[in-house]
Amino acid sequence: MTSPDSVQPLPAGLAVGLGLRPDLLPDHILAALAEALPGARITCLATIDRRAEEPGLRRAAAILEVPLHSFTAGQLARVRVPNPSDRVAAALGIPGVAEAAALLAGTGALIVPRRVISGVVIAATAVA
Repeated sequence: MTSPDSVQPLPAGLAVGLGLRPDLLPDHILAALAEALPGARITCLATIDRRAEEPGLRRAAAILEVPLHSFTAGQLARVRVPNPSDRVAAALGIPGVAEAAALLAGTGALIVPRRVISGVVIAATAVA
C-alpha cells in the first residue's frame, strides 16, 4: 500500500498521532483514520494528555485493539514538527499535537505528515 502523496509503501505498522476536538464519537475518529490511512495497520494511537480521557478516542483505541499513549504539552512542545499549527499554538502554546505525538510514540521520521480529515488531525510514524 502507498500513501496518497508518495510511491513508497507504508511500513508494517504505524504509530498515529491525533489532534481532535472533545466529544467526538468513535465512529467519526475511525472513519477519519480509514480515509487518511486506508488499509494501514495501526499499532498505537497518541495524543495530548488532555484528550486521552475522551470516551470517543478511548473507544476507538479499544475497537482497534491498540494502546492509547498520551503526552503532556511540555513533552509535545520539545518535538520539532515540520508543519506547525497556528491554531494549536494559539490554543495550547505548542507547535502541534498530532505530528509531535506520532514522533514520540513511533520510531524514526514522520512518514505521514499532518492531515485534517473531518476535523481530526492525523499524522503517523513507523513502529519498530
